[in-house]
Amino acid sequence: MRREKTATVDCGLRNLKLYGFRSFALTEVTFENPTFVVGRNGSGKSSFTDVFAFLSESMSSPLQAVIERRGGFSATSHRSSARGRPSNLWLGVNLENPDRNTESAEYWIDLRARRGDDFEVAFERCSVSHSDGTKESFSRSTDKGSTVWRCSVDSLVPSIEPRALALPLVGGDKRFSTVFRFLADMRTYRIDPEVLRALQDPDGGAGLRSDGRNAASVLREIHRKSPEKDWIRICELLGSVVPGTVAVKPKKHGNKLTLEFTQDRKGSDPIKFEAFSVSDGTLRVLGLITAVFQRPRPSLLVIEEPEASIHPGALGAVLDVLRLASQSMQVVVTTHSPDILDAKWIEDRHLRILSSEGGSSRFSGVSSAVRTALERHIMGAGELLRSNALTAEESASPHSD
Repeated sequence: MRREKTATVDCGLRNLKLYGFRSFALTEVTFENPTFVVGRNGSGKSSFTDVFAFLSESMSSPLQAVIERRGGFSATSHRSSARGRPSNLWLGVNLENPDRNTESAEYWIDLRARRGDDFEVAFERCSVSHSDGTKESFSRSTDKGSTVWRCSVDSLVPSIEPRALALPLVGGDKRFSTVFRFLADMRTYRIDPEVLRALQDPDGGAGLRSDGRNAASVLREIHRKSPEKDWIRICELLGSVVPGTVAVKPKKHGNKLTLEFTQDRKGSDPIKFEAFSVSDGTLRVLGLITAVFQRPRPSLLVIEEPEASIHPGALGAVLDVLRLASQSMQVVVTTHSPDILDAKWIEDRHLRILSSEGGSSRFSGVSSAVRTALERHIMGAGELLRSNALTAEESASPHSD
């Protein structure tokens, strides 16, 4: 039996290198679309998803504030032991075809630990290769508290503090805006049913919060501004999880918003009920659907463990949502659910194994035995995981360039 193919967007993020970030001492990972990251509890999945949130927040908030929200530099950087000094923190991303005008781009930051919980940006570099053949780049380094700036654009000379990033300052320039916008528009979600169930404060609905706390406002904006077919599709997807559900819409309660569901009953009038009486699984799926259909679309969508509190019979609809999302954005999913991985269209190229050894997390591809099993349709990825046979490739220790 041949695997079914589907059209997906070109990968924007091709490669991510991590050195000294939370549970990662040194590792790198390449991406497909979608990419499924499989790991046991404690393997570092939460640290991994936080990389995307860290980079995205750093494009819109001061770097020091982003780090302080994570408990300070010593809590954000990797320690080899409880008493170990915080290491430098180094992140590097490689983009391929992030938009029609850009062939490739690279962005690196190196944060240096200083006395106490202080830090400075030791090095930062961005290079962009445009589709018309032109190339632009900038780099900055910090030497004894002073910033050294180099740029292919002579007129672009920002004033940069040692603990601030340059890209948010120059990201408005069209030559570097692709990298800035891609990183700023990455979104990470771990939907919390309790915050969807509660009355919500209304906002502009321009982007879904990471836990889904403004889902009603986002759905209101989707209904107002998106094509009618999007709203029909949202209701269809929700109905596939909760049979008989034909609609969901935001509803005002004074100066708050809630979610109202409509369900058909055979031989009777439809019934309406609000989010406080809806199951966790239904609300998680609705949050995921909202994340996919929100406007503007994320450049990259990270979903943490979408299987949580969802009946296995409804996971097919979740996979439909993830596959649909990959047609318009890049998708990364963390999971340890065989039911999620049972999808027949998931190939070895979509899988990454995350493991932890000696307090350090690292990525691997799947082993040759797993690739053979998937290519020959002997077993699916979910079956392999159930059998404890979804093994990682054997490779040398990661090295530093």
